[in-house]
Parts: sequence; structure tokens; C-alpha cells
Amino acid sequence: MADSESKHDTSTSFAKTDDKPLTEKAAETASAVKDNVFSMFGGGAKKEAKRDDEDEDNDRSGSAKAQAEKAKAEGGEDDEKADEEEADVHFEPVVHLTEKVDTKTNEELEEQTFKMRAKLFKFDRDSREWKERGTGDVRLLKHRENGKTRLVMRRDKTLKVCANHYVVPDMKLSPNVGSDRSWVWNAAADVSEGEPEAQTLAIRFANSENANLFKEAFMKAQQENEKLFAKQD
Repeated sequence: MADSESKHDTSTSFAKTDDKPLTEKAAETASAVKDNVFSMFGGGAKKEAKRDDEDEDNDRSGSAKAQAEKAKAEGGEDDEKADEEEADVHFEPVVHLTEKVDTKTNEELEEQTFKMRAKLFKFDRDSREWKERGTGDVRLLKHRENGKTRLVMRRDKTLKVCANHYVVPDMKLSPNVGSDRSWVWNAAADVSEGEPEAQTLAIRFANSENANLFKEAFMKAQQENEKLFAKQD
């Protein structure tokens, strides 16, 4: 009787110390053993946890990389804008031109009746040889008021006058050494150098056709000027 009571007390005390059923304790023990076995070989719950950590690290690194690239792109645009702003430099002119300067050629009241490109020569009496005066357009200019025509020729580029005289009646065009594209004549008062000076001039054209056109215009101007000069006398 005493033994049965002691057994009953023992089972009662055991039940008090461990309230969980035996089946639940057995399941927990088996799960703990399983986790220990998988953890030894790199598997189980710990491996999944590692994968979760790696995914999180990858997400963080990818996010950081994306943020870095975005910041770099934004920084690059700022640099380009800064370069453009630095390159856009404006300097104010030191001298302001307020008035337009008109260059007078003394041809404002004249009408051009003939123009042809040619080369002009001048006979040098001292050296007894021909010297080139310049290449440019030879023109016949008729004054709108008095009707007189003069011959004017300027050099290319510099536009410096190399022939300037009235086409007077006593001038005579002669072939230059038998050439069909060159003429020679004497000008009693050529003012291309500033002061009236007697000059022997020769002019050469690209072809005989141009030379003949010049002769026709020259002789026409002579006839018109002859009448005008006769009225003055």
C-alpha cells in the first residue's frame, strides 16, 4: 500500500515538473537533431538564412550601384552644364563705332558706260621700257551734269588708281607691236599720280574681241567729248 502511494507521488511529481506530453517532447527532440545534422553539412535552415542574407546584400549592393550611377549621371550633366556656362564668355568691345564713315571715290556723280578687265602698262622714258602699272577693270565714266567722259582704272584688291584722264579728241589708239588685243595711246594730262602728267599708256585685253569693244567705246567717248570741249572754246 505504501509502495503504490509512493509511485503515485512520483508520477505526480514528474507530471508537475514536465507538463508537456511525451509526443510533443519527442517531436522537438527530433527537430533539434535534424537541424544539427543539416547545419553540420551546410544545409537546412541556416543555408536558407544565408541565402536570404546574400539576397539582401545583393539588393543593397545593386541599389547602391544604381544610386552611384544615378549620382554620376547627374554629376556629369552638371559638369557639362558647367563647361557650357564657362565656355559662354562675352566680351564687350573696347571701341564702339557710332558713326559710319563713307569713303568717297569722286565717282558718285558719274555713270559707268564701259567696263572691261585688262592689264595696263606705262612707258618709262628714262629706262626706255614698258613697266606694268596694274591689273584691274578699265572703265569709262560719264558725268551726269557736264556729260564729259573720263577713263579710270584701278588695281585689283588695293583699288589704287593707275590711270585717270579725260578721253580727248586728239588721242589715237594704235596697235601695240601689231597685237590684235593691245592698244597704245598718249595722255597729255593723266592725274593718276595726283598731278597732271603726260603719259604713254598701253592696255592689253584677254582677247581681240574685248580689245575691239574697248576701242569702240573709247572712240564714242571721244566724239561726245569733242562736242563738249568745242562748246567751252
